Amino acid sequence: SSDSAGFVVPYGFENKMKQDSSKKDDYAYNVYRLAESLRLYKNFSDAENWYAIAKDFPDPNYKLAPYWYAETLQANQKFAEAIAAYNQFLSKYSAKDAYTEKAKSGIAAANFALYELRYPRLVQTTRLQGDINGKGSNYAGILEKGMFYFTSSRPVATSGKEQVLTGNDNAKVVKKETPFLNGIYKVTGNPLAQNNSVERLTGVRRNREYAAPAFHPNGRFAYVTSWQGKGLKKISMISMNDGTWAEPVELSAAVNAEGANSIQPFVTSDGKYLLFSSDRAGGSGKYDLWYSPLNSDGTAGQAVNLGSSINTSEDEQAPYFNPATKKLLFSSNGRTGMGGFDFYSSKGTFGNWSAPQNMGYPFNSSKDDLYFTALDELGNEGYISSDRSSVCCLEVFRVKRATLNVNGLLTECGSMKPLEGVKVTLSGKDIEKQTVLTDAAGKYSFKINSNRGLQLNAVKDNFFAKNISYTYDQLVLVDTLLNVDLCLDPIVIDKPIVLKNIFYEFDKAELTEASKLTLNTLYDIMVDNPNITIEL
Repeated sequence: SSDSAGFVVPYGFENKMKQDSSKKDDYAYNVYRLAESLRLYKNFSDAENWYAIAKDFPDPNYKLAPYWYAETLQANQKFAEAIAAYNQFLSKYSAKDAYTEKAKSGIAAANFALYELRYPRLVQTTRLQGDINGKGSNYAGILEKGMFYFTSSRPVATSGKEQVLTGNDNAKVVKKETPFLNGIYKVTGNPLAQNNSVERLTGVRRNREYAAPAFHPNGRFAYVTSWQGKGLKKISMISMNDGTWAEPVELSAAVNAEGANSIQPFVTSDGKYLLFSSDRAGGSGKYDLWYSPLNSDGTAGQAVNLGSSINTSEDEQAPYFNPATKKLLFSSNGRTGMGGFDFYSSKGTFGNWSAPQNMGYPFNSSKDDLYFTALDELGNEGYISSDRSSVCCLEVFRVKRATLNVNGLLTECGSMKPLEGVKVTLSGKDIEKQTVLTDAAGKYSFKINSNRGLQLNAVKDNFFAKNISYTYDQLVLVDTLLNVDLCLDPIVIDKPIVLKNIFYEFDKAELTEASKLTLNTLYDIMVDNPNITIEL
């Protein structure tokens, strides 16, 4: 089970296989199947070691072992090695199928990850402490009216004898343990604290599993993913009264299409829409993102697909939309990312979305990253779920975007008097363009959440404009405050711009370095002021 915890390879397994190595077919089969089991269990570290053996098997039954070896290297953040392994797979794999395309996508993803690790975003991540990240998967954390809720597949106490197998190294394997069932839990106390109390919610049917609660802003309704055994997953509505949860009621076929899964509900903060993920017919691929209008009684209208600008031929899951900022955050494994599910951001309205942008490292990791929920109105702080620090399973993390303050003073060159009303524009990579006017003291200020490079442009009537740029390498040195003071030269019509001391190198047709700097002054004026006319 992908939600199990504490698995170790039974003691003596490797030695047993080596003893039976004369049976080459059995040996190859066992090694490959063990590698597959570990990968599907998401234990990529151990899977990598077994694929390292299996990738050299000549039997065509194991021709995909080199591909899976590359994928496990990528999951283990060995990106350069993963690129080499993908290329080696492509050089020997003759079929032109989905694995060929996946290998090419893996190379692009590994190169993207190397870039992200070199230029990390202004994001802080903190793994939640205490009993929140216990056994099993722990995910979909959300703060509602001061109470922290999350989903966990931790074992639920049942009767039954357990058999424990212990190896010479004291590693233990529990042959029979309590079932790992998904349920919704609440936390009393600060979820960031070491000591907190975790309690499983009651009032829902014990023979079903529940996950990923979403709360209506009116406080009367909640929505959950519900299923039983290997059955289809459906979204149910729960009526709430003074903290008491009523029996979940499955939403209509408008959301829960027949024969399909509908999962991961999210309610917009204005209560107008229910967003969710589903593999229902009419989508772009496997799981797509959909939305439904919500009625006053909590029921949902007919679902509409978010469209091809958001959905891919793979999986899109765990949507979050902020009506204030018009930003959609979701997870996808169908785009170039660091590996597994990555977070992407798009801006727009239902029916019109911008091209999704990967949110980069450390918001994303080489493993699965899903379930963003916000703690503030702008979505600069919240919770995510990731298996980046786990052998197999999702854990809950708190994320916070750090802020870079860009301040400065605009003055008139020469007199150094402050200039009021200068239009200062800030733009850059991963930054929405912002514009302010300097105050009476000539001061301006910006707050941004990216240090990937920026440009400042200062413009005022009857003055030469000025631009200045900062690279990532420069910005990482300034911590959280960048102070940029600029002076603007007044424009005097028909006054010549005199360039003095323009000299050439002795006996050459090349300018001296000092002369180049002087000419660059005129060049900068022309670049910063593209609308002015200069006569020579």
